[in-house]
Amino acid sequence: MRVTTRLAAAVTTIAAVTALTACGTLQDASQAAGAVADTASTVQLCTEALAQATTAFDTDSPERAVEQAHSAADSLSALAADAADTTINEAVTAVAATLRAVTLEDLVLQPAAWLEDKATKVANLTAACT
Repeated sequence: MRVTTRLAAAVTTIAAVTALTACGTLQDASQAAGAVADTASTVQLCTEALAQATTAFDTDSPERAVEQAHSAADSLSALAADAADTTINEAVTAVAATLRAVTLEDLVLQPAAWLEDKATKVANLTAACT
């Protein structure tokens, strides 16, 4: 009888260890899948943010260019709200602030300075996304 009891205890222990190992493996797989999903979300967010940030504005109409910049800023702000990564969030927010702050005077009187500032912010966003 003692042999049967020991055998039953051994089988139960093996089954429990196997179940716990399988549970750990499933948890690891779930975490890996979550990491892949987060990476895919980040790539999509960065792609959309860079597309908005590098949109060419209407060079024939400074008024229209300001409107386009402000519209892009709104889109970028919405994207920043979805960014889980703090560095990316800050970079997207910085580009949005630059686009939102542009005025007609900036584009007419000092376009090179504004474009340089925008280019710096876009470069920072590109670096945050890589």
